Amino acid sequence: MLKAVIFDMDGVLLDSEPFWARAQMQVFGALGRPMSQADCDATMGIRIDQLVALRYPDLVNPPSQEEVVNHIVDEVNRLIRSEGTPKEGLDHAMALIRDQGLTIGLATSSPMAMVHNVLETLGIAHHFSALHSAEVERFGKPHPDVYLHAAEKLGVAPEACLAIEDSFNGLLAAKAARMQALIIPDPALRGDPRLAIADLKLDSLAQLEAAHLRR
Repeated sequence: MLKAVIFDMDGVLLDSEPFWARAQMQVFGALGRPMSQADCDATMGIRIDQLVALRYPDLVNPPSQEEVVNHIVDEVNRLIRSEGTPKEGLDHAMALIRDQGLTIGLATSSPMAMVHNVLETLGIAHHFSALHSAEVERFGKPHPDVYLHAAEKLGVAPEACLAIEDSFNGLLAAKAARMQALIIPDPALRGDPRLAIADLKLDSLAQLEAAHLRR
């Protein structure tokens, strides 16, 4: 029986995946590593420091990895503040989950400073009983620790949690944590056969129904 719903952030609460792609293209491009949209799609859901470490050997005269990470994060935060809007159905989903008596948490690969920026921009911080970022974990998604520790903060067994994700890496993390998983795929992943491991697939949060939360 479900007791909690744990949201991913990027691509689930707001359409920030394009912000990450724009920031990567800008920062990596300026450092001699042009990035395509396909390059960005392939690493969706991966923690930014791990992504920078992956791309760093290809950069030309770069600053430190930490500085590259900070440049990307700063640009994404700027875009969130200036252009961030809630995903379709977010208010509906929050109200429905609360009406079902379920606790709400968040498990994200993004840094906690960005989490607070997003929640403040969208005005939804009051809905969440626990927030957890993979920045404090040894491994980010697709490793399950970010979900396991989010559930621990909520005081709920992982098996009693529903994770809501938009990326394949996030979906893998949720399933590895032994959670039920709802996938609302990023447009780049629509039709991807790997998403069949999800327990439920919807096109948007607006389609969430009470029956989906009684599993």
